[in-house]
Amino acid sequence: MRPVLLLLLTTSLLACSRLEQVGKAPNFSPTEDGNEFFAMNTQAMPEQIPESPAAQEASLWTGQRGSLLGDRRAAARGDILTVVIEIDDKAEISNTTGRSRSGSDTMGVTSMFGIPQRLDKRLPSGATMADAYDTSSASSYQGNGSVARKEKLTLRVAATVLDKLPNGVLRIQGSQEVRVNFELRELIVTGFVRSEDISRQNEITYDKIAGARISYGGRGQITDVQQPRYGQQVADILLPF
Repeated sequence: MRPVLLLLLTTSLLACSRLEQVGKAPNFSPTEDGNEFFAMNTQAMPEQIPESPAAQEASLWTGQRGSLLGDRRAAARGDILTVVIEIDDKAEISNTTGRSRSGSDTMGVTSMFGIPQRLDKRLPSGATMADAYDTSSASSYQGNGSVARKEKLTLRVAATVLDKLPNGVLRIQGSQEVRVNFELRELIVTGFVRSEDISRQNEITYDKIAGARISYGGRGQITDVQQPRYGQQVADILLPF
């Protein structure tokens, strides 16, 4: 009885929290509480090449990232780069498996020093040792499977360097939220990139991100309608049939 009451109480609390959003657009996630803001807020000062006063006055090259020829690619904690996501995958797989097997075995003793004939007299009517046993078996299996998938996604999102690992690899994370009416679309990208894979435009494609985790979804009224109710989800888990 207690597990049922606990389940009902949990469901009621979830329902109450959802009722507070009735008639309201979904709230944005706070940016000041995320790892990106923390990384940018604690960014170390970039190293600069010491220059002579003459070089500063007469040359366009100053050795700084903001100069005309400076390298603006993300390289340190708190830097920002652009992740380009262009997924256009198409896969078609079709498999057919068939298996058939049959076997039979027969053994009989027609004559062996007259022993079978003597045993036949002791056996029930109609039984004989001439056909000691006769077995046969047959089995067949056939299976078909097919997969057809097509995905196309083109997105661009700014990501922040959260950390620089000892081997020079950068750990990045980016998030983006767009609210249209009462539906909030959110994109999240995380992974690890090499500094040399970042282009001069400070961009990197998703296929160069190791351990990439890309999430594109949403929350709001449309998403709520597409999801089954909590009661149905609990019933699908608990009911054995």
